[in-house]
Amino acid sequence: MKLRLIACVAPLAVLAACSGGSDGEAEADQMDPASEQALNDELMTDPDLANRNEANAALSGTGNSAVPNIDTSSRAIDAARTRAAEMVGGRDELVNPGQPRRLSGNETVTATMRQAATRMQGSDNCFSDVQYTTAWAARLPAEFPVYPRGNTMEAAGTDDGNCAIRVVTFRTPVPLEEVMAFYYTRAQGAGYDAEYVQVENEHVLSGTNGQAAFTIYGRRKGQNLTEIDLTTSKP
Repeated sequence: MKLRLIACVAPLAVLAACSGGSDGEAEADQMDPASEQALNDELMTDPDLANRNEANAALSGTGNSAVPNIDTSSRAIDAARTRAAEMVGGRDELVNPGQPRRLSGNETVTATMRQAATRMQGSDNCFSDVQYTTAWAARLPAEFPVYPRGNTMEAAGTDDGNCAIRVVTFRTPVPLEEVMAFYYTRAQGAGYDAEYVQVENEHVLSGTNGQAAFTIYGRRKGQNLTEIDLTTSKP
């Protein structure tokens, strides 16, 4: 999983490594005690982070082994939708980005995606020294949180030098299109441009705002889950 997480955001390899990747490429590590305590401290003060601390061995398996650990009931989905709407100012404020523009032929990376990846990489090769711990899921920029009640599978990040990278993979039972609409609305509200495209089965939302950048890859996992790779850089 670690190899996939970074490959998904490396410049010039944005979608080639992500599309159709296997859950079993590598196993996610358990949280170290210090990182676990840091995330638990966040959880105590923010109930919306309560379901982020799910990066355990059960979630790093293959096939549908993670499904029993994620509540896919209609009640859970409705609760997540309600909270997501509250976070953008109400259901009427959610902006539907429409259907993603499907890339075809040899076009797998757009100019916007390249620009976002370049800003994330920065001049310090920011992805080379990221640290893996799910505590980074609680340190995302305010405009791009883990989707409400999302279950974090893996996270990485660094604040070394001029870098401010956050990379989080999570799953939610909320449909992919609704999750993308949430992030599209959050991006626009924070002043980012936002481009929404599709390559094969991957939905990709990306954009920049000054030196800040984000990229989100989304896909369906089976019939009941959406999986998201969320990457941000906000110096």
